[in-house]
Amino acid sequence: MLYYLFEYLEKQFQFPGASLFGYITFRAAFAVILSLLISTIYGKRIILFLQKKQVGETIRDLGLDGQQEKAGTPTMGGIIIILATLIPVILLAKLENIYVILLIITTLWMGTIGFIDDYIKKFKKDKEGLKGRFKVLGQIGLGIIIGGTLYFNPNVTIKEKLPIEVRQKMLAEDPNVPPAQFFETETKSTKTTIPFVKGNEFDYAEIITWISPKLSEYAWIIFIIISIFIITAVSNGANLTDGIDGLAAGSSAIIVLTLGIFAWVSGNIIFSDYLNIMYIPRVEEMTIYIAAFVGALIGFLWYNAYPAQVFMGDTGSLTIGGIIAVIAIAVRKEWLIPVLCGVFLAENLSVVLQVSYFKYTKKKYGEGKRIFKMSPLHHHYQKSGYHESKIVTRFWIVGILLAILSIVTLKIR
Repeated sequence: MLYYLFEYLEKQFQFPGASLFGYITFRAAFAVILSLLISTIYGKRIILFLQKKQVGETIRDLGLDGQQEKAGTPTMGGIIIILATLIPVILLAKLENIYVILLIITTLWMGTIGFIDDYIKKFKKDKEGLKGRFKVLGQIGLGIIIGGTLYFNPNVTIKEKLPIEVRQKMLAEDPNVPPAQFFETETKSTKTTIPFVKGNEFDYAEIITWISPKLSEYAWIIFIIISIFIITAVSNGANLTDGIDGLAAGSSAIIVLTLGIFAWVSGNIIFSDYLNIMYIPRVEEMTIYIAAFVGALIGFLWYNAYPAQVFMGDTGSLTIGGIIAVIAIAVRKEWLIPVLCGVFLAENLSVVLQVSYFKYTKKKYGEGKRIFKMSPLHHHYQKSGYHESKIVTRFWIVGILLAILSIVTLKIR
C-alpha cells in the first residue's frame, strides 16, 4: 500500500524521496527492518496472549536432557512469523505481481493447515493433531495451485539468451550494445536450472516428449506433480527440523536469504547476463517478500533461541517449508534444494532410514534395530551428550556452508 501511495505522490507531485519506493533494494531493506520490529516488539505481546490462553506445549518423555523444563512453553508462535511477514509485504510489495500473490496464498494456506493441527493438539487434547492424510491433501492442493499457476499464467515467463554467434555479431557491430538486447522475447517455458551441469538447464517437457513431440501439451501434468513433491518434501522437512530451540528458524533464515539472492539476480537482466543464468521477468519482486520473511524469522529467533520462550508449532514449520519450496520453484532452482536445504534433507532421511531399518531388522531377525540413537538427527546428537545450543549452532554452520556452495553453483558448470 505504501508502494502505491508513494508511486502516486511521485507521479502527481514529485514528492521528495517518493522515488525511493521504486527501488527493490530500498523496499527490501525497509521490509527487513519493519518485519524485525513487528516480530520483536509485538512478538512478546503474542507470546503473553498465548500464555494467557494456556496454549502450552505438551512434552512427550523421550529421555532427553532439559526436556521436561520446556513443558508449558507457548506454541503456535508461527503466528508471529506469518504476521511479521505479511504486514510489510502488503505495505511495500506490488500486490498484483503473480509471484507475490502465490507466496501470500502459500503463507495463508500452509499457515491454516498448521494452525488447525496445533489447535487440535492443544484444545481438543489430541496429541496426534490433524491426521497425516489431511496434511498431505493440503500440501497436494497447494502443489496443484502453485504448479498450475506457474505453468498457465501468462505473466510467468523467461527470457533466454540469443545464440552466442548472434551475440558476437551484435558486439562486433556495436561494442556498447546493452545486455537487454542479448535476450530473446519473453516466452512460456518449463525449463529449470540444474546445478553443476554445463548446459545448466533442463526442460521438464523432455520427460515425455521423447516418446512423441505431440505430448508437449501435457507437460503441465509433469510440472504439477514435481511441484507437489517438492512442496510436500520441503514442508515436512522443515516440520521435522523443528525439534530444538532455534534450529528450524535459524536454518530457514539462511536458506531463504540465499533464495533471495537467486530471486534478485534472476530478475535483474544485467546480473542474469553477467552470470549467464536464466532471466525471469518480474521475479525480482519476490525479493520484498523474502526480505520480510527473513526479518520475521530472525525476529522470531529473539524469543525462540535457547532457552525458548515460544515454539513455532506446525503453524510456523509447515508454513516455512511451503514458502521455501514455492520460492525455489518460482526462481527455477528447485534442483538445488538437496544442497541448499541439506539440513532438512538430513533430518528427513534420518527418520526414513531409522523407520525402514527398524522394520527390516524386526521382520528378518525378530528384533528391531536402529541406525541412530533417536531420530530426527538432532535428537541423535542430544542422546550422544551434546547440548542443544551446540547442536543448533553447528547445524547453522553446516547450513551456511551449504548456502555458499549453492551460490557458487551459479558459476560452476
